[in-house]
Amino acid sequence: MSENKTIGGGGFHHVAIRAHDFDASVAFYTKALGFEKKIAWGEGKRRAIMLDTGDGNYLEIFANGTGEPKPEGSIIHFALRTSDCDAAIERARAAGAEVTIEPKSVNIPSEPHETPVRIAFCKGPDGEVIEFFQNELT
Repeated sequence: MSENKTIGGGGFHHVAIRAHDFDASVAFYTKALGFEKKIAWGEGKRRAIMLDTGDGNYLEIFANGTGEPKPEGSIIHFALRTSDCDAAIERARAAGAEVTIEPKSVNIPSEPHETPVRIAFCKGPDGEVIEFFQNELT
């Protein structure tokens, strides 16, 4: 494992969202996508939870979001690593997620060579954009 020499440590830790329906969001990420509760705190409109996505990266969910449409803000989407993009998007769809981009294979023009990936996008319960990202390099 490499380390970020500038800030120490390294790697993705968490993405935070503010959910309008906290319980629905927690249920979606735990039941449909298999995330596991790491820690939780607060009560009512001040509650929050950290969910382990499966490899020590986290999704942090805060309560007290609004039901109004949200501007895109600085987070455009968050990407979840997966070994089976198609299966992941189907689990999300079965849990009621709106699929915005069906699974497709893409070659990312990168150096030193193109990177083949399979991606799909959906919206989570609070409108957050989720990308499922499968690296197809062997």
